[in-house]
Amino acid sequence: MRRLGFGIWVLGFGIFSIALPLYVHAQEGRGSLGTIGALGQEVKRPPVRNEPAPRLPDGTVSLDGLWVGGGPVGDIAQGLPKGEKLPLLPAAVKLMENRAQRETDDPHLWCMPMGVPRSTPYPFRWVQDITGSAASSHLFIIHEGNIHSYRQIFMDGRKHPAELDPTWFGHSIGRWENKDTLVIDTVGFNDKFWFDRKGTPHSEQLHTIERWTRPTMGTLVNTVTIEDPMYYSKPFTVSFTARLQAPGDEIMEYICQENNQYGQAGGHDNPFFGK
Repeated sequence: MRRLGFGIWVLGFGIFSIALPLYVHAQEGRGSLGTIGALGQEVKRPPVRNEPAPRLPDGTVSLDGLWVGGGPVGDIAQGLPKGEKLPLLPAAVKLMENRAQRETDDPHLWCMPMGVPRSTPYPFRWVQDITGSAASSHLFIIHEGNIHSYRQIFMDGRKHPAELDPTWFGHSIGRWENKDTLVIDTVGFNDKFWFDRKGTPHSEQLHTIERWTRPTMGTLVNTVTIEDPMYYSKPFTVSFTARLQAPGDEIMEYICQENNQYGQAGGHDNPFFGK
């Protein structure tokens, strides 16, 4: 098992808040071999694998693998088609201006789940082939970041409940389209998470439809249509690409706890560092 991630949790939230954007920038700006690390580390990654994507016994495309990307980090508008802008209503503009004055209020920086379709610089893994075929009743996405968040997608033909308690990841139902595209319909979100570091908002009326495709072995594309009449004048669609990580890479333990009182956060010396 090997992977060079963000590194060590460095002495408290203040330094973390500075280091994470640097890490994100390093990962977003990396070249074809993949430069990773805000602290001077560098990892050479092989080129993206372009052979055909693997398939399950029934012919359905497999989403298996460890991936990074697939959603917005700094700005969801980066996923729009060229020349388009977010169809923000005045209420959304006002809220974003307010959030711009207090970036550290981003719930994700306080260990809260990232919601949909946001991504992080940390890997995620699909759990798809549960029964040996594509007919599994559930699919799962396991995220390394923020206390190992996970999503469950119901694949058994059920509908959204008439009444839902708002949650960070909402209620997701999925289906396969031509065995090549996983379509995920999600409602029942809370209004707490931000779409990105800029504070792009949504309300509890948010409705997302994700279309996940794997055009090649090393590439996973997530095209998401977003509808929220409280903050947007019309639905809009964004697209993001995830990259398959190197063989042998795995999800690593990641501890993020709101109101953490352990170690430096609680005024205690780190027992793992000598005096």
